[in-house]
Amino acid sequence: MPRRLLLAGLLVWTALPAAGFVTVAKPAAAKPQDPPRVLVAPYSGIIHPVAAEFMTAAIREAETRKADALVFQLDTPGGLDLSMRDIIKAILAAKVPVIVYVHPTGGRAASAGVFITMAAHVAAMAPGTNIGAAHPVAIPTMGGMGGKEAKEGTDKVMEGKAVNDAAAYLKSIAQKRGRNESWSFEAVSQSTSIPASEALSLHVVDLVAADLNDLLVQADGRKLADFSAPLRTAGAVVERFEMTRRQRWLAAVSDPNVAMILMSLGAAGLFIELYNPGLILPGVVGLVCILLAFYSFQTLSASYAGVLLIVAGMLFFLLEIKITSYGLLALSGVVAVLLGVLMLFQQSMGGLQVSWTVIVSTLAGLLAVVAAVSYVVVLAYRRGATTGPEAMVGLEGEAYSELGPRGRVLVRGELWKAVAEGGAIPKGALVEVTAVAGMLLTVRKR
Repeated sequence: MPRRLLLAGLLVWTALPAAGFVTVAKPAAAKPQDPPRVLVAPYSGIIHPVAAEFMTAAIREAETRKADALVFQLDTPGGLDLSMRDIIKAILAAKVPVIVYVHPTGGRAASAGVFITMAAHVAAMAPGTNIGAAHPVAIPTMGGMGGKEAKEGTDKVMEGKAVNDAAAYLKSIAQKRGRNESWSFEAVSQSTSIPASEALSLHVVDLVAADLNDLLVQADGRKLADFSAPLRTAGAVVERFEMTRRQRWLAAVSDPNVAMILMSLGAAGLFIELYNPGLILPGVVGLVCILLAFYSFQTLSASYAGVLLIVAGMLFFLLEIKITSYGLLALSGVVAVLLGVLMLFQQSMGGLQVSWTVIVSTLAGLLAVVAAVSYVVVLAYRRGATTGPEAMVGLEGEAYSELGPRGRVLVRGELWKAVAEGGAIPKGALVEVTAVAGMLLTVRKR
């Protein structure tokens, strides 16, 4: 019996590990995730090629850094249609989530800004901002040979085409992003504009955030159609992406008001240089300003007719200095510049126009320069000759020899042949020059 008990004990002891008394390894603790990274690119101003270059570069940079999201802080009155479409293409093809945040308070996303905002994966606005007024703006162009009614009919047809095209484009963007399509059509066809709170209730935008931190918290965890993973933005490490110095400088030049001012400064510099050749500095500065103005006009897709009319106006101002027209050429210059400014910019998405304050101050400045130069010219014509034979009339001299009536006189330290007027003049008497004929002076006794 004891032997059997001993054998049973041994069997139980050897079976214990198989019965479950094996040490079970604990699961390894999950590796903590790195905090998300968000790239923020602020832009404020007109949408033009420089803006398109900056925003597409920001998207590429976010993709290179493998950021979790890219935030555009946008404040724009609108801009060029082609530049807007380049930005939208880059957003739709982006490999990182793009958030467009209309910011700061008091800012807006008007005209082309509406399209860019609605193309974003997440559209957000700050309180006190507005969005809308996306109706294409048709700037008057040179009329044809037809009558007024034919011209107005053509303009309406062209405007209708532009409106339908823009409305369809914005509607397709809203449809892709699941936003309000009917409002998108109204924003283009009726220039509807709404504040941030109304935009949120109408599902035009996704969020209304007080600041960037609030935006990142609200956007966190959103599921986006183009990405498999939810959006990670809460507690993100924020990195800034700013415009380069070159882009900031080109953006400053690519402004309609700045272009107009550069054009007027260039014209004034050339006026001064052509009136008084050899000063060099006014001519160099004027030429540089005009070239920069032409660059700005080209960047902003300015109408050639408008630019040529402005140049013609500048030429009229210049001719006013050279030709006595009693102000007619200057008046023609004012009219030409005004017409050129009015038709300067072609079809656009708004935001491209020259301020009337700049127009009036520019024309007033040019007229002041022309008036000042013309005044100097008139004074020069009225002033007597200071060199040559004509300058000797009225000068005093001394009879170097007796004039009876011919002899010699000493004038300004030089000996001249002279003939007396009104009788003989003794040697040493003071004389006055009354006329000059070649090398012969006519003098009279003082």
